[in-house]
Amino acid sequence: MAEASTTEVLDPSAFTYVVGIDIGSETCCFTVLTPQKQVVVKPTDLANAASGFAYLQERIARLGVAPEQVVVGLEATSRYGENLFQFLQRQGYHLCLLHPRQTHEFAKQRGLRAKTDRLDASTIARVLLSGEARVGYVPDEQIASYRELVRLHTQLSDELARDKNEIQGLLVVLFPEFTQVFADPCRLTATAVLQAYPSAKAIRSAGVDAIAAILRATAPRNYGRDTAQRLVDLAERSISSDLAVEARSLSLQIWCDQLHHTAAHLAQIEEQIAQLLSHDRSAKGLQGVPEFGSKTVAVLRAELGEVVRFHRLDQVVAYVGMDIEIKQSGKWQGKAKLSKRGSGLVRRMLYMAAMRCIWLPGSAFGIYYHRLLARGVEKMTALMAVMRKMLVIAAYLLRTGEDYDPTRVATGPAG
Repeated sequence: MAEASTTEVLDPSAFTYVVGIDIGSETCCFTVLTPQKQVVVKPTDLANAASGFAYLQERIARLGVAPEQVVVGLEATSRYGENLFQFLQRQGYHLCLLHPRQTHEFAKQRGLRAKTDRLDASTIARVLLSGEARVGYVPDEQIASYRELVRLHTQLSDELARDKNEIQGLLVVLFPEFTQVFADPCRLTATAVLQAYPSAKAIRSAGVDAIAAILRATAPRNYGRDTAQRLVDLAERSISSDLAVEARSLSLQIWCDQLHHTAAHLAQIEEQIAQLLSHDRSAKGLQGVPEFGSKTVAVLRAELGEVVRFHRLDQVVAYVGMDIEIKQSGKWQGKAKLSKRGSGLVRRMLYMAAMRCIWLPGSAFGIYYHRLLARGVEKMTALMAVMRKMLVIAAYLLRTGEDYDPTRVATGPAG
């Protein structure tokens, strides 16, 4: 629903009442305080449903002030609080979405270590009254759509990799020679064969004609009877022990089926991402960066959101966790490391983009990387510098709407 807070700090003196709400999947807990920390409504439970929302609205209305005089604080809890947030927003209340790290640090500093809903509701209200509450960023329709799609795409991409690993692992015992015909056993034609005949034993029993029929149905221009004959010949000489062959065959068929479904779902998501990008004026500058693919651009749009909320570009760097952090105690000082706060997905995509640019001919970021190496900078340090440079350039393009200019990164050949 929201992520790390912005630099905007809430002024509690501008309101007559503050409401703290702790969100749960099924129930919520709220409390009402005055700016003088007087408890007006003790912590009270309500359903995270329409009936609970109506009850909350009725209790706040009893306060007898305009909605603009009431500030409501909620802790960001993924999707659980989204409906309540939108409901309260429609009523006209001033909303402050708090990052869990804020409330955790606040409670820790004051010795409030217990974890109960009633304590959290009061803690959230007291965070609002502290004058230290930083208002969390709530994405709009476009950014929320990007986030839903890129995060699902990332999850399914990881699942696709797992599917492929399982298929390759099962083939080692079911038909290790299969890869002599299909170097990539996870391609469509290969998995079509494996779904029908998932072992050397099954392929031996099926015979050439049955295998050839599948090959002709899936890739008639590339495979035919000759390929089928090779598979059968290899199956007859296979070193497969046929141990647990029936159970493992079923596993292989299921993993192949799962692979097909996951790939189809990824294609659907990629189509929707492409549609978002085609109608997103703010993404035009990013799409002009050769090192950024469509997924990288979509992730940057999703995770950075509206960059105008950052006053300086170094705040964007810190927001993504690309800032340097040094842990020290007394005379001891540790090594400088990335803070790694914020979105790990952005760091992951920037890392892959930076790795690509090293070998991309004419890449301004690649030139920048090799110049750093020429100055004696270690490879990993240089790579991190490229990632930060990419992030700063991306934030600048999103903020200004300008076209990408590679000379802002590096000019001329490396060395």
